[in-house]
Amino acid sequence: MYTHVAFMYISDILTQSGSDAMTTLTKRSHKHFQLDSAKIKRAQRALQARTETEAIERALDLAIAEHEKNRLALQATERFLKSGIQIKDVYGTLVG
Repeated sequence: MYTHVAFMYISDILTQSGSDAMTTLTKRSHKHFQLDSAKIKRAQRALQARTETEAIERALDLAIAEHEKNRLALQATERFLKSGIQIKDVYGTLVG
């Protein structure tokens, strides 16, 4: 079960607007979690991380990146559908 208590730092990304460009600051905060140690070790091997903290940070980065890709894909799909383009389905499998 959850026998491993991980003492780690989680990155909180804070953005501040500068004069012409956005400046990104990374702030670390100390967090305590009870996590499955076997799952952390599997993630550590899969992500080729040297430490458990590095594995968790990489996994969080991957989750954030995946969410961003999904958000951008949804926006692109919505723009495509709103464009009014006609799609011809030669197989007759599209509905609509």
